[in-house]
Amino acid sequence: MGGEKHWAESIENVGFGGDMISLHPDQDFNTNSTLTVHPGEQAIFEKNGQIYQMFTEGRYQLKTENYPFISRLRNAFTGGVSTFNCRVFFIRTATSMEVNWGAGDIQVRDKKLRVASKVFARGAYRVSVEDGGKFLFKLIGNGISSFGAEELQDYFRNEFLEHIKTEIATVLVELEGEILGIQARQREISQKISPLVAEVLSDYGVKLERFSISALEVDLDDEVRKAYEAKLGNASADSEVMDILGDKWAAQQQVDIMKTMAANQGTASIGAGIGMGMAAAGSFFGMGQQMMGQPMGQQQPMQQAAPPPMAQFWLFVNNQQVGPVPMQQLAQYVQTGQLTPDTMVWKEGMPQWAAAKTVPELQQFFAAAGATPPPMPPTPPTL
Repeated sequence: MGGEKHWAESIENVGFGGDMISLHPDQDFNTNSTLTVHPGEQAIFEKNGQIYQMFTEGRYQLKTENYPFISRLRNAFTGGVSTFNCRVFFIRTATSMEVNWGAGDIQVRDKKLRVASKVFARGAYRVSVEDGGKFLFKLIGNGISSFGAEELQDYFRNEFLEHIKTEIATVLVELEGEILGIQARQREISQKISPLVAEVLSDYGVKLERFSISALEVDLDDEVRKAYEAKLGNASADSEVMDILGDKWAAQQQVDIMKTMAANQGTASIGAGIGMGMAAAGSFFGMGQQMMGQPMGQQQPMQQAAPPPMAQFWLFVNNQQVGPVPMQQLAQYVQTGQLTPDTMVWKEGMPQWAAAKTVPELQQFFAAAGATPPPMPPTPPTL
């Protein structure tokens, strides 16, 4: 009959199989309708924000004598048919859902390089509904008709990321070594974050099945960090050469120095050139003995211990780090006013930055400048 209103007589979940919440498309039901709740589901009857009844797995004949709540929802008889009006939500409790997450631009300072760095993290978590009524009651004011992985990610994004970024940053701050090794602690960090996320979800009747971090990555494209990495690469290469050559490393360095001297002979004085040539000859002789070895039967002379390496300092000048500056060049910085007694300095082995005047090796640079002549002797009386 045209225009006649339809009342549903069979109620079951017809929503998308991947959704955690599905709203039945009808809201007017025959009082004698049949409700079917499939395994792993819950059916919840709701009207005006109030939950009237919740059904678990099974088949139900919805009669007022069996379920008194229907009488509170019942409409007036229409055409001899008794109906009731409400919304029916189906909650899937057996289905776990995996949701990806990502946290970018976590700002930390690399303690080894002493440079600000960015860390990116990503992973996933798997959840399931533990209390359908609690879950629906928390979300019902948002006018939802379905609730899947995308809605779950959007709904909890800010609160989850707050815990994730805070915990990762805390671990990185406590880390003593270089942050590039943080990947080795992914499991440890996951275990620390998991209970924090689980606590948030439990307030919504949702159970956290698993939380994982799949990647922790340092932003290697940062210009400041790239500059430091280049310096470290050069230093590492020199260190590897030293490990290979051993005692011949110093000899090789002397060869390089003499090549530079030969190239710059035109700008040196004749006397200096003679002296440098004699020193070079002695160096060549010494290197020949070290690199080529002594003749058979001749006793090998004892090698002199190499002098300790000169200290190198970092300076904080005009709100910028300058260095490393070799010890022998620091006098130039004193003359130009870039290194003063109050300039903050640091070198390897120092626990933290300190004023230059408090570092014993640097006090020599300020002793002359700070010296005060004794007072003039008194003028002898005139006879």
